[in-house]
Amino acid sequence: MAIPDFQTLMRPLLAALVDGRERSIHQLRDQLAEEFRLTEAERAEMLPSGRQARFDNRVHWSASHLAQAALVERPSRARVRITARGSEALGLAPSRIDMGFLERYPEFQAFRQRGRKGGSRKTTTPPPVIDPSAGDTPQESIETGYALLRSALVGQIREKLTTCSPKFFEQLVLDVLVAMGYGGSRQDAAQAVGRSGDGGIDGIIKEDRLGLDVVYVQAKRWAGPVPEPQVREFAGSLDPHRARKGVFITASTFTIGARAYVDKIEKRIVLIDGAELAELMIDHGVGVANVETYVVKRVDADYFEES
Repeated sequence: MAIPDFQTLMRPLLAALVDGRERSIHQLRDQLAEEFRLTEAERAEMLPSGRQARFDNRVHWSASHLAQAALVERPSRARVRITARGSEALGLAPSRIDMGFLERYPEFQAFRQRGRKGGSRKTTTPPPVIDPSAGDTPQESIETGYALLRSALVGQIREKLTTCSPKFFEQLVLDVLVAMGYGGSRQDAAQAVGRSGDGGIDGIIKEDRLGLDVVYVQAKRWAGPVPEPQVREFAGSLDPHRARKGVFITASTFTIGARAYVDKIEKRIVLIDGAELAELMIDHGVGVANVETYVVKRVDADYFEES
């Protein structure tokens, strides 16, 4: 069985509270998981951000919407209890409680209206609100949309990587490594890259700001998949320098043989393909610009704890 959407969970969650006892969200989550016969894999499935299980997120949002309609109340942190209105709702809607059903309550209408107006008086265009017919929670919609935008951006960056000059690509790789904290200052790193240029090594960069160790770099804007012999040659070029660490970065991909080779040798060589390089560029702000920033906040329950 697929993970039920948060609206499908509303009535079962409310029914689980019919005895009037308060329960924790964790207890409700476990009870609902058993009721819907979710597998361990389904319960462990994460949101795109990897910060919360998808099912847990849907249980929380289901309880939150019921609370907005005053069908449940929250006597203490992360605990809920059915209200008299909630008990009545179970009789009015024997088969399903969803957002359309909740619209009959003025408290929920006010909640929805606040969402349409947005959080700032300066907002001139009301933000879209969640579609009652959709199965995703608001957080899922945000994270899914972000994942789609990021995936598209990775594709756009990879196109740029395949058309830039080899020299520019080497400088781009340098910028990424420095942004990640390698190489010390940008000036130090620039002096290091290209210093050797022979024996299959494009550059040398400090592993840390103190220069206690160095990493040998190969940066190639390869057209096709980089084969094992190329990686083997790079690994061999480290021997005259008594080096044990290297990074091979390409705008394309690596063959299965190339990746298998670095897994079985003693030297520590990291292979970074075009997709991974694009991800690093996004994470460290290289070659990309911010378009808009959205900060999602939650209530700080600790702040409202009265001693």
